[in-house]
Amino acid sequence: MNKKVVVFAPHPDDESLGCGGTLLKHKALGHEVHWCIVTDMSVSDAYSLEQKKHREDTLEQVAELYEFDSVINLGFQPAGLDSVPTGLLLNALKETLESIKPNTLYVPYAFDVHSDHKVVYQGVISASKTFRAPYVSSIICYETLSETDYGLSPSNTQFQPNMYVDTSDFIEKKHQILKCYASEMQSHPFPRSFKGVEALEILRGAQAFVDAAEAFVILRQRW
Repeated sequence: MNKKVVVFAPHPDDESLGCGGTLLKHKALGHEVHWCIVTDMSVSDAYSLEQKKHREDTLEQVAELYEFDSVINLGFQPAGLDSVPTGLLLNALKETLESIKPNTLYVPYAFDVHSDHKVVYQGVISASKTFRAPYVSSIICYETLSETDYGLSPSNTQFQPNMYVDTSDFIEKKHQILKCYASEMQSHPFPRSFKGVEALEILRGAQAFVDAAEAFVILRQRW
């Protein structure tokens, strides 16, 4: 069976921080991997033409390094998804799913602190209901540094992994890809740093008894 995977990234770099090694592993196994970017810097007035051009070049580099089978850019305003009409976002997500008919979805965690992450999570969950997208057999949440770890709540909503992927063979290429996003990364002790990425890989690896790993929460798994 040719597994089809879609990773939903509220913003470019979420896919690499959250599951970059896992996506590379999917490709190494011969699976189709598709990248759905939900927001687009080019529609915002908050960025210069130079920044927008740099982002376009970055996305091309990243897509080439992953060898994604397709890149879908939904083109919504960054940091503004909570003001997008629900029907508009759902239709865009449904069209994406119908065009690919994937088996496996990777989505941001429901309780990430960033509102865009929360909206993407809710939208994908709604668009992939079994009666709407019966071809989707797995829905898996990834963790994003500086978002998942800051989703503080008095309720027990913290990220509690129930799946680990051994990414030991893919960390070098994942780090190479993250260097494309150098402008988004900051120096230690900022959580979204190269040291932070490596520390999380080592921690999740220790929990899984491997050199390096990425951790996930499985929401749906049908065999």
